[in-house]
Amino acid sequence: MDNERPKDDVYNMLSESGYADKAIEYFRNQNNLGIIEDADHCTDLTGPCGDTMKITMNVKGDRIEDAKIQVMGCPGAVASGSAAVAFAKGKTLQEAESLTLDELYRELEKMPEQKVHCARLAIKTLQKAVAKYREEHSAKAVNEN
Repeated sequence: MDNERPKDDVYNMLSESGYADKAIEYFRNQNNLGIIEDADHCTDLTGPCGDTMKITMNVKGDRIEDAKIQVMGCPGAVASGSAAVAFAKGKTLQEAESLTLDELYRELEKMPEQKVHCARLAIKTLQKAVAKYREEHSAKAVNEN
């Protein structure tokens, strides 16, 4: 571990539980967490474990300009949601919805095995957000014609 990373109780607990430094960074970094006021779209999803994620995003053309996520859940859910949103920013809708579990795990580097459901929830929430955005905007285009 490099000297720039804080060695505190939260870091130590997460590291000892099986989280890689990168996953811990996603958990601690607040850049992707929150809500976009006046967002183009908002979607939420609750997983079987009870964790809930809500994605807000702004889309220009077919590209996600910005996205934020709110997470009510464990560190694995927060890290997974934050990483999924980081992946989606700047991507086309198709690229964002194609995020795989392997790609998300590579980004996070390592999380405890029992947290794989958190990564799946993050992917499903992102996929639902893209699908609902497309559904709403294709309906608007039909109504405008």
